[in-house]
Amino acid sequence: MKAGRFLVRGVTWDECGAGLALSTAEGAHQRLSLQPGADVRFIVLTLPSIRHCLGYSRVHGPQERELVECPDRAHAERGFFCGPCFARDDFRHLHDIHRSGIAPAGMRAYVDQQHWLYVATFADGTCKVGTASHRSKFSRLAEQGAVAARYVAWAQDGRIVRHLEDAVTDHLGLVQAVRSVSKFAALANPLPADEVDSINAAEAARVRQMLDGGGGPGEYSIPGAGESPTAAHTVDEQWPRPAGTAAVCENRTAVAYPHDPAAGAHGLKLQAVHGSFARAGIDHSDVAFLVDLGRLKGKWIEFGRHQSEVPPVQESLF
Repeated sequence: MKAGRFLVRGVTWDECGAGLALSTAEGAHQRLSLQPGADVRFIVLTLPSIRHCLGYSRVHGPQERELVECPDRAHAERGFFCGPCFARDDFRHLHDIHRSGIAPAGMRAYVDQQHWLYVATFADGTCKVGTASHRSKFSRLAEQGAVAARYVAWAQDGRIVRHLEDAVTDHLGLVQAVRSVSKFAALANPLPADEVDSINAAEAARVRQMLDGGGGPGEYSIPGAGESPTAAHTVDEQWPRPAGTAAVCENRTAVAYPHDPAAGAHGLKLQAVHGSFARAGIDHSDVAFLVDLGRLKGKWIEFGRHQSEVPPVQESLF
């Protein structure tokens, strides 16, 4: 069991699975594995109404990123930034660089790498369109908690792919963001997995048709499509959802954790993780709960021999 005090930076994913990204008071970065069987016991030190600034990023190239801790150890005012850190963060340029062309040199180099356009579908059938750099092609969707997803286009750089993303939203009405609270609610009452996949396949096909110029009135043609697909072209590739996530995203008997993970003491015995969401047991209870570990982002926690309070009447949970 891990010990000490840490600032939680969020749940991250790589090919080895999920982990809780942490910072020490000295600014050192660590990662707590969230593999099935992990015993995660902590108490939240930050008040419920407060989130702490997570600092800012300096981007030096496609795979070179420097994370700088908040020099003022301030409270977050805008997302997970204080005002000064937001102004210093290179990634703030990412969502507008395809229109403005304004960004530091390192950020321009990051954007110049190949990118992917995808359609993701969540447990209730809600779909969104999004983008991922080639480096984060897998992890981007894993961290978002997609139940099914397909890549629908490849682009030689991030400017092109963001034009495609905006075009899909403008022409087909696909949103570009789904709130975490909506994803959690969907996991508490998910559609059958094959139905989610069918919805995703149909929506991905609709997007590819539009990008290839077959969208009907107001047709849109993907840049570079046709005889010379050098800048961008449509693709049909399914995202491989991480193994073991079905226990979370296909569980039709999920019971929502009755406590706020962002306050108080908790002792969680992890059974599976999907996105930032976990299926976990607690001491002195036979119930497996659905927990949103993303609620810990921006909070100081201390690991130790802590336990979750057992609901007084567990039968009421069903």
